[in-house]
Amino acid sequence: MSVDILVYTFSNEFERWKIMPLTQALQQDVVSDRAKCATGLRAVIKILGQWDATGEQIQNILRISPSTLARAKRADREWTIALDRDQVTRMSLVLNMHAALRTVFENPDNLYGFMKMANHNEGFSGDSPLNRMASGDILALMSVASRIDAMRGAQW
Repeated sequence: MSVDILVYTFSNEFERWKIMPLTQALQQDVVSDRAKCATGLRAVIKILGQWDATGEQIQNILRISPSTLARAKRADREWTIALDRDQVTRMSLVLNMHAALRTVFENPDNLYGFMKMANHNEGFSGDSPLNRMASGDILALMSVASRIDAMRGAQW
């Protein structure tokens, strides 16, 4: 099963977000526009906060330091950061999970609560999706993203 994710791409002439297979995205060079990385990081941290992720979970999921998390949470619009391909892929996975959950759930309690609920379906063994992702393993993030994508019937 192929997982499609939203990624930020750059060519000599233009920049844009586009949906592509995860395997292809991992082979792409990701733009290191520091301002855009900071904006994306803030958005993803906000989503993870809405899922009630702890600071430590956020750091593990996004592979960022405590100081980066603290700086990203500040309202300083001048702050920028360069992120590597792995970190941008992690952000893309979280954004895609959030988009899929918005398609599946209309109720905000389910939309934001699902990720911290115990899940007894295949692949979770009673653990929550958030706890699975918090291991920091990129394969765990990809697995959770794939299972959430399947919930919406892979409509994209």
